[in-house]
Amino acid sequence: MTIESMNHFTVLSSNLERSKNFYTNILGLTEGYRPPFAFPGAWLYAKNQAILHIMTGKPLPTNAAGVIDHMAFTATNLQAVIDTLKQNSIHYELHRLKGLESWQLFFHDPDGAKVELDFPANEPEPKE
Repeated sequence: MTIESMNHFTVLSSNLERSKNFYTNILGLTEGYRPPFAFPGAWLYAKNQAILHIMTGKPLPTNAAGVIDHMAFTATNLQAVIDTLKQNSIHYELHRLKGLESWQLFFHDPDGAKVELDFPANEPEPKE
């Protein structure tokens, strides 16, 4: 067996509509086909790949299972993303990686999942 790529992440949500709005309006993912599971949720796509699954309808765990710290996506147009986060009053941290000069932008979804967006080094420094 050989791992070829990451298929998707699944996040638990306390409010499906709020989570869908966050990931579609802030990250630009699009909602697409989801099989008719017996529990509510949504599949969100980048291009034609369902990369983020949202599950809801059960209580969020008090003690989160596992050790995944965050999910990361490759992105473009750093300034537009910063502007969108500001317009939606979403706190973020921006870092420039020494040596690589690429940008890392961190923030949290409505239920506290940490999101990282990675931007190429040639993106101009945003006006904060």
